[in-house]
Amino acid sequence: MIINKGYENTSLRSPIVAMGIFDGVHRGHTALLNYFVDTAKKSGRETVVITFIYPHNHNSCLTTPDEKREILSKKGIDHLIEIELDEEFKKMEAVDFIKNILVGKINASHIIIGYDQNFGRHCKGNFEMLRQYSADFGFTVEQASEFQLDGNKISSSIIKKLLHEGDLDKANLLLGYDYKMSGVVIEGKKIGTKLGFPTANILPATDKLIPAGGVYAVEVETKSGYFKGMLNIGISPTINPANSKISMEVHIIDFNQNIYNQNISVVFKKRLRNERQFDNIEQLVSQMKLDREETIKVFS
Repeated sequence: MIINKGYENTSLRSPIVAMGIFDGVHRGHTALLNYFVDTAKKSGRETVVITFIYPHNHNSCLTTPDEKREILSKKGIDHLIEIELDEEFKKMEAVDFIKNILVGKINASHIIIGYDQNFGRHCKGNFEMLRQYSADFGFTVEQASEFQLDGNKISSSIIKKLLHEGDLDKANLLLGYDYKMSGVVIEGKKIGTKLGFPTANILPATDKLIPAGGVYAVEVETKSGYFKGMLNIGISPTINPANSKISMEVHIIDFNQNIYNQNISVVFKKRLRNERQFDNIEQLVSQMKLDREETIKVFS
């Protein structure tokens, strides 16, 4: 897959185009992309996906730009064009986007648009507008059907809500894969080590959605391989009752390597429980032992 940041330096010959934010690249997106790639193969044309990237520090994305590229690269797409949703681009009228970018820069011959997709200034661009201008600009267009799973609608906003509420099982089901986060391991206060549960404190990407607080069974990916882990998202109220800053720290089971300043990933397998404040440290340690046993069961 060839990645283009922006649309200025493209050299394409009558490709089929799909466009959208594709945040999460969930099952609904996958259904559209599978149809998109199959359509292109039958006609012998190249595929172009236009994805819109939020400005940096937009802290509610299901996938970072790097993660989105990784997922899309496995879909059999030829070209990915990334357009940042900055203030200047947001002012572009929908008809100008069609005329100057879809036709003028990308030379689209056929456009597949999602069932509820809008584009352009004030989101006035839609399937009907594309169909209206298709004859004038020499392309064809079709609208994808809504994809549902067991009668339930799938959207990025629904998945975000599920993750915020701690419904990891349903969020993963709608995504079609297990939710994943990556970040750099930073030095902490080493309190976990004193309790017999050394943890890696993870500083995640600033534009990534952090799931609801609680304890999770996760798969941890490091430079040396994959490991079982139990991860806590929260404020550690038993250890520091006055703390209000949310942290993300993972105890990697049967692991004793120094991974400070390394980038690691955690894949969320199961939510074990809510974070809670215990009466004393002994109760906390007892619960952590149970969490560790439960984590091992998840992987067995």
